[in-house]
Amino acid sequence: MPLLSVNNLKTYFDTRAGIVRAVDGVSLNVEKEQSVGIVGESGSGKSVTCYSLLGLIPMPPGRIAGGTAMYEGTDLLSCGEKTLRTIRGKRISMIFQDPMSSLNPYMKISKQLTEPLEIHDNIHGKKARHLAIEMLEKVGIKDAEKRIDSYPHEFSGGMRQRVMIAMALITKPDLLIADEPTTALDVTVQKQVLDLIKDMQRDLGTAVIFITHDLGVVSETCDEVNVMYAGRFVESTTTKDLFSNPLHAYTRALEASIPAMHSKGEDLHTIPGLPPDLTKPLHGCSFKPRNLLGDASLCLTDQQPELVETTPGHWVQDCPGCRAVRKSE
Repeated sequence: MPLLSVNNLKTYFDTRAGIVRAVDGVSLNVEKEQSVGIVGESGSGKSVTCYSLLGLIPMPPGRIAGGTAMYEGTDLLSCGEKTLRTIRGKRISMIFQDPMSSLNPYMKISKQLTEPLEIHDNIHGKKARHLAIEMLEKVGIKDAEKRIDSYPHEFSGGMRQRVMIAMALITKPDLLIADEPTTALDVTVQKQVLDLIKDMQRDLGTAVIFITHDLGVVSETCDEVNVMYAGRFVESTTTKDLFSNPLHAYTRALEASIPAMHSKGEDLHTIPGLPPDLTKPLHGCSFKPRNLLGDASLCLTDQQPELVETTPGHWVQDCPGCRAVRKSE
C-alpha cells in the first residue's frame, strides 16, 4: 500500500478573469522511501499540487474542486485543519522554494528550528536546542552551536537552504516535499544541497517528492517522474524509462532543452510560445500550439487527451500529435 495515494486532484482558483484550473485531475502514488519527481515549466501546477495536499492553498480564492489524497488512511483533502495540523510539519514536511522569504527574518534560527519539536513532539528547553544543533551539524553547517543563535540574513543562500532542510527533517517525517530546493543557488551549492537531501533520505528512510523544472535534477534524484503541463500530467514513468524512451512531445522538448544535451557552441533548444491560459476551458490538446517535436496537425482538437498505459508503469496522454515523432529527429 502506498505511503501517499493521490487520485484525481483538482484545485481551482476563482478570479475576476474566470476559474483558473491550476490542477485538473492529477493522480500519483508515493511509496515508502521512494523519490518521485514532478517536473514542468513555471505555472504548470507543480507547487499548487503539493500545497493542496498540505492545506496551504488560500481559500478563497482557491478551492479543492475534487479528488482524494490518502495518507495512511487519512484523506488530506477532507480531514479538516485540526487533523491536518498533526500531520503537517510532523509526518509530512516541506522545503519551500525561497528560504529567505520562508524563514522569519525577526526570529533567530534557534527558535525556528526548535518550534516543530515543541509543537509536535513536546520537546522543550535544552533538549530541543541540543537536537536543533545536532540537525544543523548533520546538514553541514559548521560551528552550529554558535550559529544557531544567528538570524537568517546572517547566512548565505546555500546555508539558508540547509537551515530549511534541517527544519523540515528535524521531526523525522515519513514524507518530504522539496519545492524547487535548488532555485537561485549556484551549480556547486545545488549539488551539495541535492546530495544532502539524498543522504538524509537514506539515513531517515524518508520518501521525497521533488518539484522542479530541471530534468537534470530529476535524473540524479528521482525513481519515478511525472511530467506536468497546464495542470495535468502528460507522462508518468520511471526516470530511466523517461530518458531512454520519452513518448510525449513536451517531454522530448524538455529533454532537448537540457544544456548538456547540446554540443559546445550549438544553439540551445527552446519551446516556443507560452503555456495556455487556464482561465479558458481546454477543448483539445493543450500542447498543440507549441508542438514542434511531434505532429501538431494530428493533435486532438475536440477532446482533452487522457493518460493511457503504453507499457507496464509508463503512462502518457493519448494525443496522436504529441506521441508522433518528427521525422527529422
